[in-house]
Amino acid sequence: MSKKIRVLVTDDHIVVRKGLVAMLETEPDIQIIGEASNGAEALKMAQELIPDVVLMDLVMPVMDGIEATRQIKQTVPSANILVLTSFSTNDKVLPSLNAGAIGYLLKDSTPTDLVRAIHQVAQGEGSLNPAITRQVLAQMQSPALPTEEELTERETEVIKLMAHGYSNAEIARLMVVSNATVHTHVSRILSKLNLSSRTQAALYALKKGLVSLDEELPK
Repeated sequence: MSKKIRVLVTDDHIVVRKGLVAMLETEPDIQIIGEASNGAEALKMAQELIPDVVLMDLVMPVMDGIEATRQIKQTVPSANILVLTSFSTNDKVLPSLNAGAIGYLLKDSTPTDLVRAIHQVAQGEGSLNPAITRQVLAQMQSPALPTEEELTERETEVIKLMAHGYSNAEIARLMVVSNATVHTHVSRILSKLNLSSRTQAALYALKKGLVSLDEELPK
C-alpha cells in the first residue's frame, strides 16, 4: 500500500474548512492530519505534525497565509504549500509564490483539480491553473530572465510539458521514459536556468514563448 499524503487544512471559515476536510477524507490516498483556523495555528501545527502538504488560505486573522507560508518553509522545509483562495489579485499571487508556495488554486476549482494539485504539490511539483498563470504573467511585465545555459532538445520538451502542468509521471508516460529520467531532466533544467522551483521554470517557459497556454495539449 502506498504512503498516504498527509495534509494540513488551513482556513478561517469553519464551513469551508469542514467542507474541504469532508471532501478530502473520501480520497483513499489522502490523510487529513489537522485543521488550522489561522496562519499562526498552521505554523504551530506544521512544526508539530510535519505534513506533506499544507492547504493554505490567504486572508486570515492573527497571521495571514503569506506570512504563514514563509515561516513554514523556513522551519519545516519538507512541507509543500498549496494556496487555495478566492483571490487572484496582484498583491496575493506573486507574494505567495515568493514566500514559498508551489501551488495556487482558486476556490472555484473543481474537486478533481484540487485532488490533482495536492498530488502534484506532494511530489514537489508546482501546480498553477491557467487563470492564475495568466495573472502571474500579467504581473511580470519585464522580468529579469535568468542567464541560462542552452537547454537540450529533450530538456526543452520537458520544460514545455512542465509549463502545461504535467507531473513527472505524466511527462514520463508521454515521453516513454522512466520517472527517474524525467527527474534528472528537471533537476538539470532548474540548474541551467538558475531557478529554484518547477513553478518558476513553467513561468519562464511561458514568458520566453516556448509554449502558449492556448495550444493543444499532448495526450
